[in-house]
Amino acid sequence: MPNPRLTRLGGGLFCGAAMVTLGCLDRLLLGASMTLYGGLFLLVSALTAVWVRRGDPVTPPVVVPIAFAAGLLPLAESGDGLAGRLAGLVTALATQAGWLYGGTLVAGALATGRKIRLMKRRGSLRGSFRGTLGRSLGGGPVRLRPSLRPGTGPDRPHGPDSPDSPASDPQRRLARDAV
Repeated sequence: MPNPRLTRLGGGLFCGAAMVTLGCLDRLLLGASMTLYGGLFLLVSALTAVWVRRGDPVTPPVVVPIAFAAGLLPLAESGDGLAGRLAGLVTALATQAGWLYGGTLVAGALATGRKIRLMKRRGSLRGSFRGTLGRSLGGGPVRLRPSLRPGTGPDRPHGPDSPDSPASDPQRRLARDAV
């Protein structure tokens, strides 16, 4: 089975072109079988969600409903002119909403599952790296020397008599002792 990695644009083009092609073939060969079209839509939704790159997990749930509507254009019963075609498309979308929601749900569930799996992989890699790095450096939190803390230095007064000293302010003394 092929394992392409589609970009956002590639995923949209694949899904849209597949659904329009399937809609035309369904109209030509079977006389507009909406059940077949809906089943094929579920398959195309799953393929789009699986074949899109890892970095684009949001694309399939957005692209799939648009492709469904584009593929319905040749299948929708239409009257005369543009208004009749739009009325037929709206009617087809309303009557086939179950397939539309089902395919969107399939694409969203697969994309979410892939994103969770990717996040778990990244989290486990980070955790093992931190553990190795922490052990090699001696572990424990990094603490700054008093001379490197913000607001201290040679130009700031030090000692118990200075106005900024922790001894002169009880809240600072409590905060210092808490750390």
